[in-house]
Amino acid sequence: MIVPFDRRPQDVPDPRRQAGVTDWITTPVEPHLLRGALEVERTAHGVLPHRLPAWARQQWPDDYLSMVESQPSGVRLVFRTRATAVELDTLPTKTVYEGAPPQPDGVYDLVVDGRFTARAGVAAGNVRTIDLATQAIVTRPGPPGTLRFGGLAAGMKDIEIWLPQTETTELIALRTDAPVEAAPDRGRRVWLHHGSSISHGSSAEGPTETWPALAAARGGVELINLGFGGNALLDPFTARAMRDTPADLISVKIGINLVGHDLMRLRAFGPAVHGFLDTIREGHPTAPLLVVSAVLCPVHEDTPGPGAPDFSSGTLRFTALGDPKDPGRLTLNRIRDELARITAARAADDPNLHYLDGRVLYGEADHAELPLPDALHPDPAGHRRIGERFAERVFGAGGPFAVRDD
Repeated sequence: MIVPFDRRPQDVPDPRRQAGVTDWITTPVEPHLLRGALEVERTAHGVLPHRLPAWARQQWPDDYLSMVESQPSGVRLVFRTRATAVELDTLPTKTVYEGAPPQPDGVYDLVVDGRFTARAGVAAGNVRTIDLATQAIVTRPGPPGTLRFGGLAAGMKDIEIWLPQTETTELIALRTDAPVEAAPDRGRRVWLHHGSSISHGSSAEGPTETWPALAAARGGVELINLGFGGNALLDPFTARAMRDTPADLISVKIGINLVGHDLMRLRAFGPAVHGFLDTIREGHPTAPLLVVSAVLCPVHEDTPGPGAPDFSSGTLRFTALGDPKDPGRLTLNRIRDELARITAARAADDPNLHYLDGRVLYGEADHAELPLPDALHPDPAGHRRIGERFAERVFGAGGPFAVRDD
C-alpha cells in the first residue's frame, strides 16, 4: 500500500547521467497501461486521459467542465519493469487564475511496489488563463517537456506514475532502460468516487495526496476519481458514466457545488438526488453505495449561493452572496437534512445504501485547527485529515466499505 505521509519532494537526477544510460526502449503509452481514466483520446502529440467518456462530454460542452474532467486526478501510468531509469515526455496544460497568485506547477509522483519514491515536475507546457468572474478561458500553447526518474533499484518491480491532479496532461512517450510489461491485476477492489474540487484535489500537494488517493491507499483499493472541480452537480451524464463503469464500491459527495452555483431550489433537489442514485443502481444494484454530504464550510452552512471570489484581502477567498432568509434556496445544512432523509427512506429497500455526514470528516474542531485558507478548500493538512478519517470510518471495521467475510 502507498504510505504518502510526511514526505517532501526529492531532487530527481537525470538518469542519462546518473545511470550512464545509452540504450533506451520506447514503449507506446496505450490504454492498458493507464488506470483511473474512463477513456483515452489519441491526439496529435500522443494520448490524453479523460475522466468522462466522449458521449458525456458532448452533452454539456462547457469549457470549464472540459478542463476539469481532463485533469487526471487519480490517473496513473502503471507497469512492471526491471528498469533503473524512466523518462516520460508529456505536454501539460497549466492553469492561471486572472488576478490570483500564480499556481505551483503540477507534480508527478513515482510509486514503486506500493511505496512513494520520488516526485518531479515538467516546467514546460501550455498555459490556460481563467477569469474567475466570467469563467472565460484562454489557452496559450507551449512546448512539451520530459520527466525523469533515475537511480531505481534493480530487479522486477511495479511502477506507478501518478499524473498531476490539476494539469491536463498529454502523454507522448515512455522510455526505460529495460523492457516494460503490463502490471498484473492484484485483485484489489475498485472504488469509484464522485465529488467536487475537494475530491478533485485542488489544493493537495501532489496526486497521491488528494484525500481520495490517501483514503484509497489506506483502504487497499484501486481508485477511479470522478471529482470534478465546480461540477459535482448531479448531472445525469455523470450518473450514467458511473452506472457504466465497473466498480465494487461507490461513493457520491453532494452539496458544495450545488450551493456555490445556486443551481437549484429545494423542490428540485430531492428528485435530482433520487434520479442520480437510481441511475447508478441500474448498473450497480447491490454494490455498497455511500452518499456523503459536504464537509464543514462556514460561508455556506446557512447562507445560500451563489458563491463568488473575493480579492479584497489581497488573496483569493470565496464568499456567499445569497439571502439566508429564503427557505427555498439551498444551504449546506438544508442539503444535509435532505440527504439524511432521502438515504434513510431508500435504505429500507436498499440495505447497501449508506449516508455519511461530511462534518465527520472535517468539522468545527478541525476548522479551528486547520482553517480553510480560501474559505472553501482545505489545505494539504486538511486533505490528510479527511483522507485518514474517511479510511477509518468507511474502510475500517464496521464501515460500509469494510471487507466482508461472506
